[in-house]
Amino acid sequence: MLNRMIGAARLSVETFEEVEHDRSATIQALVVVIIVAAASGIGSYLSGDIDLLRGVILGAVRGVAGWAVWALVTWIIGSTILRTPETEADWGQLARVTGFAQTPGLLNILLFIPWVGLVIGVAAFLWQFVAMMVGVRQALDYKSTWRAFFVILISFIVVLIVVIPVFVLLWIVGGGEVSSS
Repeated sequence: MLNRMIGAARLSVETFEEVEHDRSATIQALVVVIIVAAASGIGSYLSGDIDLLRGVILGAVRGVAGWAVWALVTWIIGSTILRTPETEADWGQLARVTGFAQTPGLLNILLFIPWVGLVIGVAAFLWQFVAMMVGVRQALDYKSTWRAFFVILISFIVVLIVVIPVFVLLWIVGGGEVSSS
């Protein structure tokens, strides 16, 4: 798993092809998502933004749910709307490549460093985005990285349209207050 994480971080096409085809790597991708969410939670905790329990546990739950939804939406968009004659994919393939593409998010553990943490967070996000483009391109058997870019962009918009109302609803149900505990 560690070698695959390193390969994903290096944007290795071979690594993404390997995890795409290895059905047993779905659990590994899940573990990567949880580890990255925990690293982000620890970084946020160390910067004083949230408490440790909320940062790690709730972050992991949100990370896993977001990953599963993201993989589903990306699969639907990529295998229907932006399908090519070569496209042959299932949810598991997108879940595996998008899970491993999150590896650069491990750098979010450094979010607590004043000013530098923000730069690291932005760099990690951009690195994850590029890794996702490589992974999605491979999983959907695209020849064009631009097509993968547009799949990710459209998927991002669709996920936002779904997620924002859920957060608003949770905020309303929770009394409209953001708890600091």
